[in-house]
Amino acid sequence: MKLSFEFFPSKTDVGLEHLHVTLQSLLAYKPEYCSVTFGAGGSTQDATMNTVTALMQQFAHIAPHISCVGMCKQRIDNLLQQYQAMGVKRLVVLRGDQPSGSGSAFGDFHYAADLVAYIRELTGEYFHISVGVYPEKHPQAQTMQDDLAHFKSKVQAGADAAITQYFYNAEAYYNLRNDCERLGIDIPLIPGIMPVIQFSQLARFSDMCGAQIPRYMRQRLTGLSDDTDAVQAYGLEIVTRLCQRLIEFGAPGLHFYTLNKPTITSKVIETLIS
Repeated sequence: MKLSFEFFPSKTDVGLEHLHVTLQSLLAYKPEYCSVTFGAGGSTQDATMNTVTALMQQFAHIAPHISCVGMCKQRIDNLLQQYQAMGVKRLVVLRGDQPSGSGSAFGDFHYAADLVAYIRELTGEYFHISVGVYPEKHPQAQTMQDDLAHFKSKVQAGADAAITQYFYNAEAYYNLRNDCERLGIDIPLIPGIMPVIQFSQLARFSDMCGAQIPRYMRQRLTGLSDDTDAVQAYGLEIVTRLCQRLIEFGAPGLHFYTLNKPTITSKVIETLIS
């Protein structure tokens, strides 16, 4: 079972020290790579570079995120040159969400497919490029068919693999894979896994990104919301069962959104391998 982990960049020395400890604990599971997110409109772009530089001293296989928001060709050129010089071999390329109230925050690239095509034009096959895909439809897409058409354009532009937005309904992944097969999309679809750490945080994330929390799960978590241990225990049960089903479906790997907190992710993995 191939595993990978996502971190967000640290803006402080203390946070970076904590991230080193987090990474060290997760390296026990021999991840294929670890990714570092990229802030919209410049909010954490420098922190991403700093975090990638620091973590690569500990683990060579770090995959920076790059998004379209606020990025011109010159900035992309500079980033790619820096990453190549550092020995980075993987990228996660996303459109990104424009900051609230920013108007049109996109630079020279309006869609992830445009950015993927540009990176391929500039660097050929040097980078392994992962892109995003939504099993339950991007919140801005009119229909699932429209969303899949946008996804196919990223594949045609040169994406090597896709990481899904998180979800809790295993059938959504199964249906996505079947839809992609019908459209001739044959790159690996890696399920994105969001452990349940705090329900209010999860609900806020889900409302922002369009990920669905099933009604039965939301009702149970709402009732447990004042009991952190109970929330995490129930979340561990739900997420572990989800991962087991995805493995049964033949998922080529699991990509954990760690939120820089390794404990729950570790518990899920330990349960899966026990």
